[in-house]
Amino acid sequence: MASSVRKRDTAFENIPSIKAKTLRINLNPDIYGTFAEIGAGQETARHFFRSGGASGTIAKAMSAYDKQFSDAIYGVEKDGRYVTQPRLKTMLSHEMRLMEERISRDSHPERLFFSYANTVATIDFSKRYKGHGWIGIRFQLDPKQKEFDEIIIHLRFKQNEARLQQETLGILGVNLIYGAFYKYHKPKKMLKYLYDHIDRDTVEVDMVNFSGPNFKDVDNRLMSLQLIKNDMTDAVMFGPDGNNVLPATLLYKKNILALRGSFRPVTKVNMDMFQKSYDIFVRDLTVDIEKTIVVFEITLSNLKASGEIDEQDFMDRAELLCSLGHYVMISKFQEYYKLVEYFNNYTKQRIGLTMGVNNLIDVFDEKYYRHLSGGILEAFGKLFFKDLQVYLYPMKDGATGQIMTSNNVKVHPRMKELYKFFKYNGKVMDIIDYDPEIMHIFSRDVLKKITNDEEGWEEQLPEGIAEIIKDKNLFTKKLLKSEEA
Repeated sequence: MASSVRKRDTAFENIPSIKAKTLRINLNPDIYGTFAEIGAGQETARHFFRSGGASGTIAKAMSAYDKQFSDAIYGVEKDGRYVTQPRLKTMLSHEMRLMEERISRDSHPERLFFSYANTVATIDFSKRYKGHGWIGIRFQLDPKQKEFDEIIIHLRFKQNEARLQQETLGILGVNLIYGAFYKYHKPKKMLKYLYDHIDRDTVEVDMVNFSGPNFKDVDNRLMSLQLIKNDMTDAVMFGPDGNNVLPATLLYKKNILALRGSFRPVTKVNMDMFQKSYDIFVRDLTVDIEKTIVVFEITLSNLKASGEIDEQDFMDRAELLCSLGHYVMISKFQEYYKLVEYFNNYTKQRIGLTMGVNNLIDVFDEKYYRHLSGGILEAFGKLFFKDLQVYLYPMKDGATGQIMTSNNVKVHPRMKELYKFFKYNGKVMDIIDYDPEIMHIFSRDVLKKITNDEEGWEEQLPEGIAEIIKDKNLFTKKLLKSEEA
């Protein structure tokens, strides 16, 4: 099916330069498409023109920079925003439709159509807003293929000069187009190739979605994990449908309630923590339910087993959380204050953290803040910024049977006065209407029973979760199709 692309000019396979990539595409007589670039010049198309032979590849290259011209071509954006995913998808769809209307299939039966587009805002004059953008490609790998494949990426610039950002954008665009046609069968590696000839500290890729017939076995949640593993970004999010979502879009000006855990698997305790803290959170008069989002967060360190990330284990957890209809975040933030800092980049509304007693004890452990010049005080200044509140779920002491709450939690003696300060100022609030009948449930115990094929774990999980685990044989070692990529 897609072999026609891969068979041609294999001599180019080991040539890594940007010119070699564009030349290989230009010299392939079948690849033919359009370039539509808005906001940062025609940086990607320029590489194809420079390498030579572009007339065989480029049907059209354009930059509808003026908003009125852009609106005349692609339609008016109701919210007045142009650097968005919907705008990018409109551009890709419009340009591909024109390709199909204007290029005769009868005259060019072997042509592989593509439309590449980007909509980008580079750094502003104040240098405070460094800029970001959406880039994508809609393409086919078989001329008889009616449904197109698509790859969409969001990026954030880190450079402080527009010219440098434009150059980075051009190279990234070439890498994307080249990867689409020649590395599509290795999507995980393709993500790494996006940074060919680009320093990782110049641009951040924080969202990617694959779709189409040649990516039907690609799970975008796993691709999301690759962005973290490859140090391409600090945090990624995906929704109940399994597709990656842009954190900035989802979190922007929202009230955020976050729960950190292993969710291995998600238990009745996890859901009780969520529901009871959510009820408290939304009772606050300043919290608009319609502008509130709940995030189940898993740190990268929580995904590691024996020093390596277990991708299958990650997918099993994601499967269950998505089935419950929740948004999931994977982050590199081991310390809570870094998570709160991240949220504060996108919202100034209320932020709540739901945690268990053990997590709170760790928050007041000085060893986690030795790398900061201001130590734990610096971290707490960031953690309890504005009106953040911690919702504390109690824990039953296995030895004594005592219920541990914010009133009798044991922090280090040096931290007692600091803890009292935050406690008495209402920064830590106990969840008092918890379910005492489920306090004995721990994810690690449930997981042990599942892996040992024991009985009696089903009733410790939310409704429907045990059935999913059994039906899909979760939390066992098995190879994902996309894991071979």
